[in-house]
Amino acid sequence: MARGDARVLVLGSLPGARSIAEQQYYAHPQNAFWSIMRELFGIGGDYASRCEQLLEHQVALWDVLRSSVRPGSMDADIRMDSAVINDFRGFLAQHAEIRLIAFNGRKAEQLFTRFVAVDDVADDIRRLGLPSTSPAYASMPFSGKLAAWRTALDYQDQRDM
Repeated sequence: MARGDARVLVLGSLPGARSIAEQQYYAHPQNAFWSIMRELFGIGGDYASRCEQLLEHQVALWDVLRSSVRPGSMDADIRMDSAVINDFRGFLAQHAEIRLIAFNGRKAEQLFTRFVAVDDVADDIRRLGLPSTSPAYASMPFSGKLAAWRTALDYQDQRDM
């Protein structure tokens, strides 16, 4: 999900079972992603409205992997031998305004580092690992996740001025 003027690309690892079933990013009701976006940007409403509002804030959503065998929704269960990476060279060529790639969790960052060629990403695109919004990452409270995401996205807004 992206517009051509996107400045931030938020990358997850691979959609969970609930997101696949509902065809929605971060569909699990306990996932903090949309709550964080509400706090940062005032985003609300139904899924289509939230997506449109996120796009208006020049934020794109995608996943590092296009597909993989993974029983269940846990990142630890992703079978690396079946992982198929998304086309980042093509995506970034079509979205030349991207200045920040924000990884939603450590696994997304690890997958990106492992599978995406360095030449596919321009040197001026900042990469930043953020705490996972997944309910499986329960060791950090919502307030900590929100603070980290706020710092990352506020920093990007200040750089754009």
